[in-house]
Amino acid sequence: MRRRTFLLVSAAAGAHAGAFAQGAWPARPVRMLIGYPPGGSTDVAGRLLAEQLGRRLGQAVVVDNRAGAGGTLAASAVVRAEPDGYTLLLAASPEVSIAPITMKAIPYDPVRDLQPITLVGQVPFLLVVNPAVPAHTLQEFIAYAKAHPGKLNYSSFGNNTSNHLAGELFKVLTGTNSVHVPYKGSGPSIVDLIAGQVQYTFDGPPAVLEQVRAGKLRALAVASRQRLPGAPNVPTFAEAGLPAFSGGTWFGLFAPAKTPRSVIERVNAEAVAALHAPELAKGFNDKGIVPSPQTPDEFGRFVQAEVNKWQELAGKVGIVAE
Repeated sequence: MRRRTFLLVSAAAGAHAGAFAQGAWPARPVRMLIGYPPGGSTDVAGRLLAEQLGRRLGQAVVVDNRAGAGGTLAASAVVRAEPDGYTLLLAASPEVSIAPITMKAIPYDPVRDLQPITLVGQVPFLLVVNPAVPAHTLQEFIAYAKAHPGKLNYSSFGNNTSNHLAGELFKVLTGTNSVHVPYKGSGPSIVDLIAGQVQYTFDGPPAVLEQVRAGKLRALAVASRQRLPGAPNVPTFAEAGLPAFSGGTWFGLFAPAKTPRSVIERVNAEAVAALHAPELAKGFNDKGIVPSPQTPDEFGRFVQAEVNKWQELAGKVGIVAE
């Protein structure tokens, strides 16, 4: 009887301790892994969020840059981490929605192995052309491209990168035929676009808006829901007559699968509050990032739609995993 009583008391104490531990989260600093080096847009977004999130949680959120393999190195580390809420991933679109179609063997399934918390922000692509191109609207450009099949070149950050896929999606949606010219990053791509070696590209506001304001490039449309504060005269693709087009980089917050729902909901609530706060919104907007908070379920549907979109495109244009 004494042994049975002892076991019951011990079990009750253990359950109480477990409940207390869960309720006390976070009891120590939280790590936020980012799959890119310091200084890039993903890192900037992650550090701005980490600072505000740490204040709201009452524990430091420490950024851990794990650059390599197109962001999949950090994602893999988070997938393997203990699902206790102390390891989070600030991911960009490449390691979540693009890697499954461009890399032969990534060691995780982004939908199955990563638990969505919230979409954090988006950096929408602008379609920009060299000023020598005789088109001042999106529809004029589509008509011009159709009249000159195979004569226009568009640049990208490299094969199977986000703006390469955006370029292929644009061709499918508009029935145009242009030649893809891959570069090693955004910088060389924009240099040759300004020089007229290529005629158009898709790139984010930080890379192109200054060149647009200087008259070195012409912006025809932006892939965002609303016009950008920094480019109020540039219509959205929907306004310009191509609502099905979407392209750009997005950032989202994830946890390992099986992380307690209570932790997911707490992080979501604090992250969403931070993203609505004027201080963080200004920091994002200054960097060309559109704050985009969502519920975990909304973000999960967003991720699945992104994965499906690029898988469908890969089948249509013959993108092969490498």
